[in-house]
Amino acid sequence: MHGGAVASLVDLVGSAVFFAGGSPTTGVSVEITVSYLDAARANEEIEIEATVLGIGETTGCVTVEVRRKGTGEVLAHGRHTKYLAVSSKL
Repeated sequence: MHGGAVASLVDLVGSAVFFAGGSPTTGVSVEITVSYLDAARANEEIEIEATVLGIGETTGCVTVEVRRKGTGEVLAHGRHTKYLAVSSKL
């Protein structure tokens, strides 16, 4: 799996978790970091788990892990921080 695809997963899943965690908006990315630990091969099943580290008044942070489905081995670990303040209505 290409590193860009993994980074996109961290971005998309991280955003969804903020919204599911009660944030009124999915926000704007402030920081995304990804540690690539191993590769996923073609046609290999993966699983993704995201955890909210914290959601404050203006920012929030989640972690996202991409694992090999058969063994649970971590393939990539991401951290996503977003600015979550609701925009003004100008």
